[in-house]
Amino acid sequence: MTQSMSRKATCLDNAVIESFFHLLKIEIGNNFSTKEELINSVRNWIYYYNNFRIKKKLGGKSPIQYRKLVS
Repeated sequence: MTQSMSRKATCLDNAVIESFFHLLKIEIGNNFSTKEELINSVRNWIYYYNNFRIKKKLGGKSPIQYRKLVS
């Protein structure tokens, strides 16, 4: 995984993705024996995040639920 970088000492340039990566790292951990395990865990977590994880900023809806509502 390669992380993109913004200007030095300006995490607010990319606050949304910084928050996303923080949640990803905290929630999936770092105990992987193989690259495939890591890839599967990231894919599963992103699916969970988009379809089931509710967000207060989205009115208590998951990103997919919110997108369907405003479309």
